[in-house]
Amino acid sequence: MTQPAAVFRTFFNFLNRLEELFLCLLLLTMIGLACAQIILRDFFSTGFVWADPLLRHMVIWAGLFGADIATRKKKHIAIDIISYLIPPQYEAWLLALIHLFSATVCIGLTYASVIFIRNEAAFGGDRVILGIPSWGMNLAFPLAFGLISLRFLILFVTELLAIARKPGTVVD
Repeated sequence: MTQPAAVFRTFFNFLNRLEELFLCLLLLTMIGLACAQIILRDFFSTGFVWADPLLRHMVIWAGLFGADIATRKKKHIAIDIISYLIPPQYEAWLLALIHLFSATVCIGLTYASVIFIRNEAAFGGDRVILGIPSWGMNLAFPLAFGLISLRFLILFVTELLAIARKPGTVVD
């Protein structure tokens, strides 16, 4: 393995572990906060005013970062109707094209979510949960879609490299 490849692999392994740790801590916090809310409401007729909106945002963060991890593990939702219709020698090309298309869509979603965050910061900055403005709570969208875009681009490049190394694939 070349030196740059080893550096990239080390960086992405670190990123993978960081994402998994973040998601685990997020889920544990969500469970703990939800249980605390239930206990406070049922036994003490009280609760944290900020807990329910925070939990809603945490669900969004968990879902989006879970989608990123699913993309990394190639366990994401996929609709496959074409691969059964094409010859086997073209399947790798189709997969590369699908990854490129998915990356393009996610890049578009990243761009749209950056615009959303910018508008939220400019016009909706008065809503605050625990001192965090609403745009800060919505940063999950550009972060997660950016990471998913990166994952699909990596899958695209990996597929192209596999095609280039594999004898018998159609390269024309």
